[in-house]
Amino acid sequence: MTVRLLLLSDTHVPARARVLPAAVLAAADAADLIVHAGDWVTASVLDELQTHGDVLGVWGNNDGDDLRGRLPEIARRDIEGVRLAVIHETGTATGREARMDRAFPDDDVLVFGHSHIPWDTTTPRGLRLLNPGSPTDRRRQPRHTMMTAVIDDAALREVTLVEL
Repeated sequence: MTVRLLLLSDTHVPARARVLPAAVLAAADAADLIVHAGDWVTASVLDELQTHGDVLGVWGNNDGDDLRGRLPEIARRDIEGVRLAVIHETGTATGREARMDRAFPDDDVLVFGHSHIPWDTTTPRGLRLLNPGSPTDRRRQPRHTMMTAVIDDAALREVTLVEL
């Protein structure tokens, strides 16, 4: 079975945007699973995304007790044989691959956020590291971003950085 993913992080509503961009909501409608790596800022974003589909998410450093009470620090799900993990923060880019290999030895894909910088690498052990950036706060990046991906035949495929 093919599973279409929307990968998000650092939406920062209402601090960086009043609402989620229309392109995010359209992508959420097209996805089978919405993955959010934290810094929602308000629980209404979680509520809204849940009206568009199944959400797997974690809290981030800018999220309050309302979100921390509803979401874990680390989330995991086996999707068609691909072991997916989600966390908000992974630390500095230097040494990230080795640190994540040690911290997530049983996972195949790790989605993370915090930096607002898109990231797509594979660790020496084969763990795929994905940061979708931010659809609302680009910081020093040229564009707002999110990612889409497909899981099919027990493999992650078609990982795409989407510029908004």
